Amino acid sequence: MIKLRVRNIENLEISDINLPEEIFDYPLKEHLIYEAVKNFRANLRRGTASTKTRGKVQGSGRKLWKQKGTGRARIGSIRSPLWRKGGITFGPHPRDYSYAIPKKAKSNALKSVLSDKVRNNRIYIIDKLNINSKKTKDTISILKKFGFDKLLIVDKKDNSELMLSTRNIPNVKAIDLNEINIYDSLKYNYIMFSVEAINRLKEVFK
Repeated sequence: MIKLRVRNIENLEISDINLPEEIFDYPLKEHLIYEAVKNFRANLRRGTASTKTRGKVQGSGRKLWKQKGTGRARIGSIRSPLWRKGGITFGPHPRDYSYAIPKKAKSNALKSVLSDKVRNNRIYIIDKLNINSKKTKDTISILKKFGFDKLLIVDKKDNSELMLSTRNIPNVKAIDLNEINIYDSLKYNYIMFSVEAINRLKEVFK
């Protein structure tokens, strides 16, 4: 078991918590992390880019001048891709970029990132994330007691004070445990879990 210190909202150590090694002492597997991040970003792509071919742009279909005898290049339509405002050749069209990877690969990639943060002392476990205020300045004064540059806070979405008061703080993001993902876990250098969230996380990985 991995033993970590549990702190209160004042950043004072109050107890210990045991975490399973199979989740929080998982080896660093960069290839899995790469594949999981690539999959996450691909699934975010909207795929709405669209262009018009020569058959879809506006314009007459008549031949602009006769084929021979003018000394000019032959042309069949004003909608030709060679002309300004003509159709687009091989342009993008709406498509679905999403694809699936094995669930086990995604969970192992997340375990790899979380374990690396544990080894580098970049995970805070707080007994209760009770902010008792929806004001941003009150939350900032509390978070200043913890040393961090980019912080991801993981709790339950029912904690509306936390979710609302962190929305406008740069480099801080609060999410529900069900929303934790490989991209945010890497983007934010520090992760703060409530004890309830970390216990739920252990159940999810089991």
